Amino acid sequence: MKYQARSAAASRALGMTGKTLSYLVMGIFTAMTVYPIIWLLYNSFKSTTEFRVDKVGFPDRWIAVNYPGAWKVGEFGTYLPNSILYTVSATAGVLFFAIIAGFAFAKIRSRATPVLYGSFVMGILLSIQSVMVPLFIEVSQLDNLLGRLFEALGLMKASGFHLFYNTRLGMILIYIGSGLPMAIYLATEYIKGIPNALVEAARMDGASYFKIFSSIILPMAAPIATTIAILNVPAIWNEFALINIIISKNELKSLPLGIMRFDGARATDYGKIFAALVVGMAPMLVFYIIFRKQITKGVTGGAVKG
Repeated sequence: MKYQARSAAASRALGMTGKTLSYLVMGIFTAMTVYPIIWLLYNSFKSTTEFRVDKVGFPDRWIAVNYPGAWKVGEFGTYLPNSILYTVSATAGVLFFAIIAGFAFAKIRSRATPVLYGSFVMGILLSIQSVMVPLFIEVSQLDNLLGRLFEALGLMKASGFHLFYNTRLGMILIYIGSGLPMAIYLATEYIKGIPNALVEAARMDGASYFKIFSSIILPMAAPIATTIAILNVPAIWNEFALINIIISKNELKSLPLGIMRFDGARATDYGKIFAALVVGMAPMLVFYIIFRKQITKGVTGGAVKG
């Protein structure tokens, strides 16, 4: 009995030690994540002179004018709505096409399925940097070709015609295309876990593939759809390289390009720089705070098929 009591006490002590160490490690990582955000926030209320004197402490005098100044210099009144439009539209497009394609690849078998699925999945291996120049040339040449065609038909002049380059439509399509390889892979592998008996039973009852998709597949694919949205929303919101080469019109640019305005001569105006970074970061923080429960469910649900 004494041995059992000692063994139980040792197990409890070991368990408490393990739990304490786990909380300690999680606390350290939480502090490492949260502190830079807090540091950025309170430094955005400092003047440049005060920041140079004390980079760690809280402001002696909180200066709110950094935010109106950063908003004006970065032209966030124009760039912020563009970022919202690009992020919402492109994410919705990726979700729509990925779930439909995932359903087709997973449940509608044909000889072309492996080839088409493999061509999409292969896109995961391509980095943004490797396709930037070819993509720019392709978009420019496609606009040129369409412009000449419309001019030959007498519809409009080819000069100045842009359907994909320097347009919101072109940028949204590019974001959708860049997000589809990973999204289609995730959606296909998840939908494969949905029992085939459900699809076969619906087909025997006379349901069309569209009805099966809308009534069975789409509701059951909600967890993986959430996971895909989690991956795409911050990626599109923070994207800089592609939009920097595809968009040259100032009124079509996004928030990261507005933050880039603080480079060069304005790089020493630390208060406005930090304020601009807070403006760019705040929507993503709000997104995670509002949808934290859905994000947690989406990640855990999307990780398990069926």
